[in-house]
Amino acid sequence: MGQRLFWTAASLTGLLTSIGAQAAPEPLPADQLDWQPWGADRPGDALCRGHYVMPEYRLAPGKTTSQIRSSADNADYGLDGQTILNGDVVLRRGDQQVEDSRVTVNKARTQATLDGPLTWRRPGVLVRGSDGQVSLVSDAAHVDQAHYVVHDQHIRGDADRLARLKDGRYRLTSATYTSCDPQSSLWKIVGSDVTLNREKGYGTATNARLEVEDVPVFYWPWVRFPIDDRRQSGFLWPTVGFSGDNGLDYAQPYYLNLAPNYDATITPRYMVNRGAMLGGQFRYLIDENNAGFIEGNYLPDDQQGTDEDNGDDLKGEDRWLFRFAQNGQLNDRTLYNLRYGAASDGNYFDDFGQTFGEKDTDNLERLARIDYAGSAWHLQARARGYQKMDYPLRDDDKPFYELPALIANGSWRQDSGLYEEWNTSAINFWRDVEADNVPIREAATGTRLNLAPAIGYRRSPSWGFFEPRMQLMYTQYDLDWHNRNGAEGRDDTPDRTVPIYSVDSGLIFERETSFFGDGYRQTLEPRLYYAYVPYRDQSDYPEFDTDEQPLSYGQLWSPFRFSGIDRIGDVNKVSYGVASRFLEDDTGRERLALSIGQSHYFENRRVVDAQYDNLNDTYRDELDYRNHRDESPVIGQLDWQITDAWSARQALFYDTHRDRTEKSASYLRYHDPEGGLVLNLGYRWEVEGFDPSGDNDDRLGYNRDEYDVSFAWKATPGISLLGRYLYDQTNSRSLEKLAGIRFDDCCYGVEVAWREWVDDDDSANTIEDDETKRGIFLRFVLKGLGGLGTPPDSYYADAIPGYRPDRF
Repeated sequence: MGQRLFWTAASLTGLLTSIGAQAAPEPLPADQLDWQPWGADRPGDALCRGHYVMPEYRLAPGKTTSQIRSSADNADYGLDGQTILNGDVVLRRGDQQVEDSRVTVNKARTQATLDGPLTWRRPGVLVRGSDGQVSLVSDAAHVDQAHYVVHDQHIRGDADRLARLKDGRYRLTSATYTSCDPQSSLWKIVGSDVTLNREKGYGTATNARLEVEDVPVFYWPWVRFPIDDRRQSGFLWPTVGFSGDNGLDYAQPYYLNLAPNYDATITPRYMVNRGAMLGGQFRYLIDENNAGFIEGNYLPDDQQGTDEDNGDDLKGEDRWLFRFAQNGQLNDRTLYNLRYGAASDGNYFDDFGQTFGEKDTDNLERLARIDYAGSAWHLQARARGYQKMDYPLRDDDKPFYELPALIANGSWRQDSGLYEEWNTSAINFWRDVEADNVPIREAATGTRLNLAPAIGYRRSPSWGFFEPRMQLMYTQYDLDWHNRNGAEGRDDTPDRTVPIYSVDSGLIFERETSFFGDGYRQTLEPRLYYAYVPYRDQSDYPEFDTDEQPLSYGQLWSPFRFSGIDRIGDVNKVSYGVASRFLEDDTGRERLALSIGQSHYFENRRVVDAQYDNLNDTYRDELDYRNHRDESPVIGQLDWQITDAWSARQALFYDTHRDRTEKSASYLRYHDPEGGLVLNLGYRWEVEGFDPSGDNDDRLGYNRDEYDVSFAWKATPGISLLGRYLYDQTNSRSLEKLAGIRFDDCCYGVEVAWREWVDDDDSANTIEDDETKRGIFLRFVLKGLGGLGTPPDSYYADAIPGYRPDRF
């Protein structure tokens, strides 16, 4: 539950003019601050130009921690009984050491006055100053015109006076604080009264300002900040941004470290064009296996709204977001997940998202699930639904809720190779729509019971495998058509029984071979598969969670044409193919895998998606052709690990009857094993109608012909670049442009990313309503003030395969 305390997502430069504390003394040169520049021993990932090194103590410690040891060129006594040490004076008490040219010790031997210039050391701490005093009976001390360094935290600063209090805290007057290298003024906090508590890991400052390159950019009457990685209550770095819709956008989080196992963040946010929003998050840890969070935002009376082409507007509406999640483990076999998300409207993240990933949020999940995993049985009970983040949201776009779903799956295997399965699900489907506002195929709600016992036999010696299998699908519905016009005469309790037969078999041949002097084991793996599913008329059945699947290499070896249970596609086919793999002799690593396969159909396929009658002519013609052809496309795949860094992948679907490529995907990737460079080159081709899944609006209305280039490059330890370019050759347009750069220094980090993308507005079958959107994301981090406070944008990992934020 760690929380880093200061963060920003926008530049603060120029925010405020110079206000705050008086100036501290001018900094000392680096060579007087235990600073050693890196030489030939510089680590490859070092961001700082050097490091602090504390020299050895000049005097050995006393026999006890209270014993004082000293050395000096000469000593004398004053009239009042004090001892005066001159020359090269060194005093040591416990782990304190003082170096000076003149030290006066009082008669009681309880205090030493330092005339300076002086050097005062403690473990990991250096202080230099003009004069001061140190206690000889406690750890208290003060130094005037002080310059301090804390080695381990890589922090330093200057103060008109530095005092070490009896309780171990450091109090500084007219002081500065920074984690930058010596002689760097990139950023510092300047305060009239600064306290550092190393034991508890935080500091405070009054009348404080943040300076960037000596320019004041932010002011606090009082601020609390961390000096290490421990969680501390205090202000987080604000986010400051600007957009055409929101105007100036300012958010100021405040973090509350309430207890070791729970914390909270309160975030007031003000948008000039919209008004004031209040947000908050509460996180809790019940125990090591159970944790969760609650968060929300609320904006009353949105002054800007969201204009839509249809005239609908959110101006004057209350805008809000609520999310809750908890994951846990009841025992070793039982897990649970709780999720609930809701927003005032489907445009919430478009208007208020602060990262690209957040703006791309498609839905908010509602889920309550418990799972039991036994040795033979897997039991699950769940209630699940989603709020789809579209605005306005049509009734036919609303998802079905499972209220509830009960699932029981069992599996048993015998040593002989025989196995049995029992698969059962009972689900109640509900949707909050007006029945007459949706197609008749979507008007029903109700319960679906499915029983799917299976029996099979699998033998898999080292030279091959053989697996006959039979499964029986029995499905019973109890439906409510809600008096939908046109539903008269439809069966409220339809049922269906479908047997599914399949036989899968294959052989594995091996031989030793070599390429370029390296030894390999090559396999040759022919495979033969047969599946038979008889036809059952299902045209009047609902489709709660079912979709037709696009053809894939894996589907050659499957009897199922649809996902879900509402449609069991008829099929009578034999599939045949061959694969070959090349395995390194030394490591067993797979370097090359080739596979090719095809299906031959003995009968036409008659079961179709319930949306068949509403398909456009292109999709209907394409579907009819696929369901009546005797052979599937020839499907070939190649996976080649060329080197430890370079890899290639190719997939090809070729229709020999039409003599055309239905789908092709080519990828060439470079992933540096050390993590310094990721490069992806891709090309995708897909004929219109190849993918029948999704609603009619979601189906691509043209041939997909796309080029995709992306990269992430750590050019130097301090500079990382990333980018993506996705081009639609069919429509001669860019679908996505992304360019980002990160500067990482010893004491700061800056990320800037620009993105331009096409939003299809939930209607991929036409480009007429597509909208080009643009955004800029800027994150500015001052290290030593809590590190990275906001997580990296999740969008980057999706856009750039192989990208890992911890390596760039």
